[in-house]
Amino acid sequence: MEQRPGRNYTRIAIVVLLTLGCLYVLRPFLPAILFAAAVAISTWPLYLRLLDSMRGQRTIAALTMTLTLTLLFIIPLSTVAWNLADDVARGFSELRVMIEHRELAPPTWLREIPLLGVTLENYLIELIASREQMLALAQRMLEPARHWLVAGGIMLGTGVVQMSLAAFVSFFLYRDGNALLAVIAVTMRKVMGEGAESIQLTVSQTVRGVMYGLLGTALAQALVAAIGFAIAGVPAVPLLSVLVFLTSLIPLGPPLVWGGAALWLFAHGETGWSIFMVVWGTVLISGVDNVVRPMLISRGSSLPFLLTLLGVLGGVIAFGFVGMFIGPTLLAVGYSLMSEWTGTRDPIVRHDEEAEQAVR
Repeated sequence: MEQRPGRNYTRIAIVVLLTLGCLYVLRPFLPAILFAAAVAISTWPLYLRLLDSMRGQRTIAALTMTLTLTLLFIIPLSTVAWNLADDVARGFSELRVMIEHRELAPPTWLREIPLLGVTLENYLIELIASREQMLALAQRMLEPARHWLVAGGIMLGTGVVQMSLAAFVSFFLYRDGNALLAVIAVTMRKVMGEGAESIQLTVSQTVRGVMYGLLGTALAQALVAAIGFAIAGVPAVPLLSVLVFLTSLIPLGPPLVWGGAALWLFAHGETGWSIFMVVWGTVLISGVDNVVRPMLISRGSSLPFLLTLLGVLGGVIAFGFVGMFIGPTLLAVGYSLMSEWTGTRDPIVRHDEEAEQAVR
């Protein structure tokens, strides 16, 4: 007996309505769920090895992976978010005291700037001599700066909450991952047919490649930057290191941080350490991106520059702090699927698959 077309449309409508209803209910938690899913997919091989070493104790293995995620990301991020508010408040208080007591003075190296040095120095001397003008200028410039810094602190605090929720969700994804994968595989076969396994493999490879590239490179650059800042005697090493971690997700971002540290050293008369910071940043901090990223993205999508930038910025706007990782990952998955369907596979993925087949 053939089914009526109207029944099929009714089933499709019911499924669509239920899906939209579930997404609406989960909307406040969607960023944390997506980030947890990306982390679970990326670390799934490690979880399987840990599960095997623990003789199939799924709960203990899942708890170990969750605690590791907490130690690596949540605790350092919480510490920086907590210290950021204190550092900003202390900095503004010290600056106000300096302005009120007229302890400011133009740096000695300002006069040595060709053409503009003397003019800038005279302008600053006149500005410092007039308390009213200096307070007005400080108010115009510092209020927006304080606003952006507070907004950044709020974003970091929100990121701590989102990552804490993601860690909670990831525990259940690890523990019940095999059952979830079975359900997803059956659903994809019914919806997409024979190509479901290929799409599932493409998605998992792409997520791992992008997450390895983003997180691995960011952590490596932040660690190298922290060592350089500590050697050069730059203050607020943890804060600057986290800024390097965040800006490494944006092309040409880390030079803004270590370049600012070099300028700070130069302004305080530490010319040698300033040169050291420039060399350290150029060779090691920025060099990590050219060495570590290709090593980590062994299988995944080589996301174009524009999509990477749009993924980071759009992800932050759409999902907040964790959107820095979710945005590029979603765009990379879409880019890989489009390449798969149009027959223009990413050469990195195609080369890895050919090599794997040759080994087999």
